[in-house]
Formats: sequence, C-alpha cells, structure tokens
Amino acid sequence: MKLTCLSEGGGFYSPPCHILQWCGFTLLLECPIDLSALAVFSPISTTASSSSDDNSLIRAVPWYKTVASLHLWDPSSIDAVLISSPWALLGLPFLTRKPGFSTSTKIYATEATVRLGHLMMKELAFMHMEYVRYYGPDKKLGLPDWMNWTNLERLQMQLKRIVLGEKQEELSGWVPIYSAGDIKDCIDKIQPLKLGEEVCFNGMLVIRALSSGLEIGSCNWSIKSPKGSLVYLSSSVFGSAHAMEFDYLSLLGHDIIIFSDFSSLNSMDYDEEDTNKCALSGESEDQSVDELSGGDELEAEAEKMHFICSCIVDSVKKGGSVLIPSGRFGVVFPLLELICNLFGSLNMKVPIYIISETAQETLALTNSIPEWLCKQRQEKLFSGEALFQHMELIKEGIVSVHPFLYSNGLLEIWKEPCIVIAPHWSLRLGSAVQLLHHWHADPRSLLILEEGVCAELALMPFKPLKMKVLQCSFLSGIQMKKVNPLLRTLRSKIVLVPQSLRFQFTIRESELCKIYYYTKNETTHIPSLKEGFEAYLATDLAFQLQPTKLPEKNIAVARLKGKLLLRKGIYYLTLPDKPLNMSVKPSVHWGTVEPTCLLRALNEKEIDGSILRNENCDFCVGVKKPAEALIELKGNKIMIYCQDEKVSALIHEALNSVCNRI
Repeated sequence: MKLTCLSEGGGFYSPPCHILQWCGFTLLLECPIDLSALAVFSPISTTASSSSDDNSLIRAVPWYKTVASLHLWDPSSIDAVLISSPWALLGLPFLTRKPGFSTSTKIYATEATVRLGHLMMKELAFMHMEYVRYYGPDKKLGLPDWMNWTNLERLQMQLKRIVLGEKQEELSGWVPIYSAGDIKDCIDKIQPLKLGEEVCFNGMLVIRALSSGLEIGSCNWSIKSPKGSLVYLSSSVFGSAHAMEFDYLSLLGHDIIIFSDFSSLNSMDYDEEDTNKCALSGESEDQSVDELSGGDELEAEAEKMHFICSCIVDSVKKGGSVLIPSGRFGVVFPLLELICNLFGSLNMKVPIYIISETAQETLALTNSIPEWLCKQRQEKLFSGEALFQHMELIKEGIVSVHPFLYSNGLLEIWKEPCIVIAPHWSLRLGSAVQLLHHWHADPRSLLILEEGVCAELALMPFKPLKMKVLQCSFLSGIQMKKVNPLLRTLRSKIVLVPQSLRFQFTIRESELCKIYYYTKNETTHIPSLKEGFEAYLATDLAFQLQPTKLPEKNIAVARLKGKLLLRKGIYYLTLPDKPLNMSVKPSVHWGTVEPTCLLRALNEKEIDGSILRNENCDFCVGVKKPAEALIELKGNKIMIYCQDEKVSALIHEALNSVCNRI
C-alpha cells in the first residue's frame, strides 16, 4: 500500500487531500479548494475611494487555489474518488472538467454531502459573479496579469507565501472558477450513498460511509478488500448538537487507520498537559470507551455559544449591529436558536437576517434529512416538532431569509441594529463585504470570525477598523487527549499519522500497533499484511478433494481445479465449467529425498542400487540390476537415466513412495 499526502489542508473549510494506492487501484481522498487564499484579492468596494492598506492586495477577478500537487497526477489514472464532507467536494468540478478525467472513474459521497456541496458550489459561483460584474469578464486568453512573475514579485511576503506556497511551487494550483455546466457535469458523475450503505468497487473493494459527527453528511470511510481492511479517519467529533454522532464503533477491527484529522494544528484550544497525561496513563479499555463520550465537548461548545450571545447582546444594547460570516451549520443553527431564546427572555426585538443565494434551499434541506442528525434532533421528528428551530423562527417573522443584500424584500424591512448571518467567511465575497464597509467604523458593532481566518489580512481592506472583532475557536475534529483512547479501542495493526502531529501524537508504538508517519508530497510505503489471500470453497468442489496428510506439519493438502470468483471483496472457488480427471494429471512433489530411504524403496522393488560420489549433484544412485540406470538428485530436480522402460517405471514408483506428493 502507498499513501501520498498532497495537502494537509487549512482548517475546517479546507480538508486535507491524499492519494491512496491499494490493491492495484488509485484512490483520491478528498478534493477541496483553499478558500482562505481569497484573502489575497481586494474585495469590491462600494465607495470610490479605497483604503491605503488595501493597495497591496490583488485587484482582479479572483482565481481559486486548488491542491497544486494534484495537478501532477494524471487524472485518467484515478480509479475512484472518496469525498468526506461538502467542503471536500468544492474542488471536484475543477478535476472532472479536465479532458483527461476518465468517465469510468467512480466518485462516492453521502447523499447529504452531495446535496449540500451542490448548493455551496452554486453559491460560490453566484458570489463570484459580483466580481465579474465589477471588473468585467476576462477577455485575455491564458493567465491573468496578476500572475505575471513581475507582478508577483511586488507582492508583500505574506501574500506571496499564500499565492506561491512555502517552496514557491503552488502557482499551478490557481484556476478560474467553474461554470454552471461544470457543476452539473460534476454532480451527475457522483454516486451518492446512504448512511452506512455499502458499495462494491470493481468487485475488489467494499466501501462504506460512516458518520464522523463533524457536520451534516460528513463521514469516515471503511474500505475492505482481500488484502485487509482500512479506515480513512477524517476530522471527527464525538459530541455534536446537530449532526449524527461519530460512529467509531463501526470502525473496530480494521487492519489499517489513515489518521487524517489535522484540526489540532489549527486549534486554539490545544492543551499539551491533557494530551501528555492521557498518553502516559495506562487506562483500561473500559476507561478508554468512557473517555470517548461527547458530553464534555457539548458542554464546552455550549459555553462558547453563551459567551458569544452575551457579546451580541452587549453590542445590540449599545445600538450596534452584529455580522456573523459563517458557513458552518454546527455554529449557525445552535447560535441562531440561542440568540432568539435569549432575546425572548430579555423581551428584546432585534431583526435577524440570513442573506444567501441558496439559504432557502439549504435551510429546507437540513430540515429534511433526519438520518444525519443527532438523536436529540431526531426525537423532535417523532414528537411532531421541527428538526431545527429556525423553521419556526422564519414563520414567526423573527428571522428573515433573503438571496442578496439589495433584494426588494430586504430593503423594505431593513432596520438597525440587527444581526446578519451571511457568507463568505473569507470577507472577500458576498454581502459580508458590503456590510463590513457599512459598519467597520462603528465601535458599537461586532464582527464574529472563526478560527482559521487570518484576521489581520482579512480585515486589511476595511481599515481603519473601529468595530469590535470576536474570533472564536469551534471544535473541528478529534481532541488530542482522545486520540489514545480511540486507537486503543479500535485495535488496528497499523496507524498512519501526519509527521506534523508527531510531537502531539504521543502514542507508544509497542503498546498498540505499528505507527508510520507520513509527510506532504512524499509517498509512504506500507508492507502488505497478508502474503496470500483467503477464499471460500464451494461445497460441491470440496467433496471432490483427495487430501494427503502431512504428519510432520499436521496439515493435509490436495489438488483442485476450479473457477476463482471475486464478489464484494471476497474470493470464491467453485466447480469448473468442464469436469477434470485428476488421475491423468502428473503428481507434484516437494520436500527432500533421504538416500537411505530411496535405497530401501528400490530394494523393495528388487532393484539393486548404491550411492555414488558426484560433485555436480546432491547425490547419485547407480543401479546395475535388473538393468543399468542412474538417478541424479540436484536441487529441486530428479533425473532418471535408464533405457529399460519397465525398470524406469519401477524407479519412478519408488521415488513416489519416498516423496511428499499430491
């Protein structure tokens, strides 16, 4: 098995990307884009003048940064693509529109991921059109002017690092936005899977999507084959207030784990003391399972939400508005419910606007897929309640949804102070840009940013900035203190871990399994766990076997001829189409021949033989009566020299009696 890490990702919105070569197939794991790189572009300003701090940014229609290393792979060599979340799907149209992409390539994702990812693609393309309307369509063929090397050299070091990468080799990853046709062609190529549904790829690999708990539709992948079983472990969360819980119990007993959760690298909540304490303790299996409950995660996230709500209330009471540019359902939905409940208890009436081209479809969709929601949400379905409170809030007029900022319906009801939830979190696309231009000088207003966003760079075009900024860290993956109990519970033989997590990943190899560390743009080779493979033998074929027992090894062997079939990753041996007469087949011999045993067998056939000296073979036996003959044993060959056919046949029978054969 070979694993090549193409990208370590960049937080919640930019998952990592890998190439897995296993059982003769090449699998692409995730196909994201780095939307945080949009920060190098200057947002469209609603005023004639622009800030001097904005002069260093690129003023042009944005291109989008894909995984640069993926462009080095021939798209026709990719046999299958596995997508774990809607955000890992956003770069797929760039791949499927390539001329070399094979129509036979299978693409697998959960139904929820496909539907949500489709809406995200449409919204991204819609927001991009604002740039096109401002700058006009690109009429120049080839690369845009800002990609000219002379212009790149003028960029600030921070911007140059984003555009070119640390080793200045990522410029090839920038591509223009996909079209509506590209999106449709991409979605049509995907085979959506239900929660826990198994699909067999090419008869060899049995692939299954299991909930990761990170978001609605997000999953981990179980892959089983005749060579063993494997788990692709993406960013996962044990406790979620909206999405289906992390189904780690279904991952038990797999041979290999590819640990691809890089969230701790970007987390603001990493606690080294807790990690070391967990890693050095000798907890039992029962203790490990207890530590994998999500209660502590839910409690910690709830505390963050209450703190954010208190900051929102403070700003609104002072007459300021609040902007929440976020695309995370696990943040927006619980926060929206908590804000409305808090305002209701305080008898405050504050308008809340959700501004997004696809918001209506997204809200309706998330309220129609109960199988991907946590148990608390599912229980509401059986009691006749809405899965999410936002549907009731919209009906009551507390929350209003609009496709864009200047829609007629919104202009008629717009009031301030207000709360606005709008993409895009990069602060370069969508209505969030216009609202920041409007509120950036108001010290009473509040901007809520997520971790993973470089606040200094994102807010550069809006300086001087007087509005308050609250940057929050939300749970985006497995906490390091829970990695050890998780691996102890899963009991895998091999674990592949990012080299960048080596100092945080304090698991002792001898305690659990063999650990391999992989590095970006390097191929990690994993030895095969099985030299051969197992096959199920059909009953009617088994009854035709004539086994020979080997006492020294306490086993029995037999020869057979049948058809080898492969179904759902399992080999089967069945009867051949035409019956075979095994009696006419030559025997197969193995093992060593003892000279004394051979002489005794010859003597029983009334053949007089003696051992001769010969340096060119292991030993020789000369025969004088009843006819002259010579027997040479050399390596794995036995040669019989005799002109008398009857004597030659007797010698052959004697050799058969002293050799292991079937």
